[in-house]
Amino acid sequence: MTMATSASTSAASPTSVSAPVSLSPSRRAWLRFKRHRLGYSSLIIFSILVVLSLFAELLSNDKPIIARYDGHWYAPIFQNVPETQFGGDFETTTDYLDPFIVAQFKKPGNFAIYPPNRYHFNTINYFAKEPNPSGPSSDNWLGTDDRGRDVFARLLYGFRISVMFGLALTVCGVLLGVLTGALQGFYGGKTDLIAQRLIEIWGAMPELYLLIIFAAVFDPSLGLLLLLLSLFGWMGLSDYVRAEFLRNRQLDYVRAAKALGLSNGQIMWRHVLPNSMTPVVTFLPFRMSAAILALTSLDFLGLGVPPDTPSLGEMLAQGKNNLDAWWISLSTFSVLVTTLLLLTFMGDALRDALDPRKEMDA
Repeated sequence: MTMATSASTSAASPTSVSAPVSLSPSRRAWLRFKRHRLGYSSLIIFSILVVLSLFAELLSNDKPIIARYDGHWYAPIFQNVPETQFGGDFETTTDYLDPFIVAQFKKPGNFAIYPPNRYHFNTINYFAKEPNPSGPSSDNWLGTDDRGRDVFARLLYGFRISVMFGLALTVCGVLLGVLTGALQGFYGGKTDLIAQRLIEIWGAMPELYLLIIFAAVFDPSLGLLLLLLSLFGWMGLSDYVRAEFLRNRQLDYVRAAKALGLSNGQIMWRHVLPNSMTPVVTFLPFRMSAAILALTSLDFLGLGVPPDTPSLGEMLAQGKNNLDAWWISLSTFSVLVTTLLLLTFMGDALRDALDPRKEMDA
């Protein structure tokens, strides 16, 4: 009986030991990224800032989020309410910074819930206590610019525009760069030779001069700026993708796929591209920071977005023109440097995480 029990125990012991779980390459890369504390913390901070900027209208606005007056409910942040609805004399849109309107909502039974910062990016405070530009105060946390607009509001909305523009420009550059690099690297030969010569000719075009010409001919807009910068922002990534495709097309799995009768498009899309994505993913944070810096530089020179659009570059230009208003330059420079640093730290962590030579600790 004892021998049977020991035999059954010894027979069951090999099966009781669980095999180690094999992690996928993407999972291992994510764990390596999380171990990079600076990069992972930068990702969290940057994500929080982007999410907050997406709700800028609820954080910084000159209109109440919700209001009650004489038993009626209003949502001024989503609708234009004439002044006559609140006891005013004119049919124009209500100025909620007007002392008369503020006093109306303080009457019994009336109230209004305002955003934390009571200024929109284009709001001019005609009831300011100091001449413009005025320094930081309880009303304007980061002061006002030379036209009396709230600096915090313009930075918040300007940060959102910069991030969204950088993301859009990065996506356009990645699509064009991956497409051209993949075609050159996979087919090689005359296709690669002709495409490289055309890229060299196109890359020699004076980008800044073209921007100046188009800015003089057309009205400035984000769409036009995105189009012009996208025409030149893909060539760097194209070279990396081309090199990866040139290397991967010689490997055995590509020959096996061709032997199985797969088309060139299927081989490129299903097999070669997934194995060539490391430089593309690593390139993204650095490309996005370059796009934000490009937009800021062009706005600083007056070649970017329309004049009334909030922009970090336009704020830096205001700081240059008003050196005594130190709060404009300091706050804008801080936002720009913080954004670029966060993206750089994220890019460094992503590069280390995707490095196959770095093994994850047990």
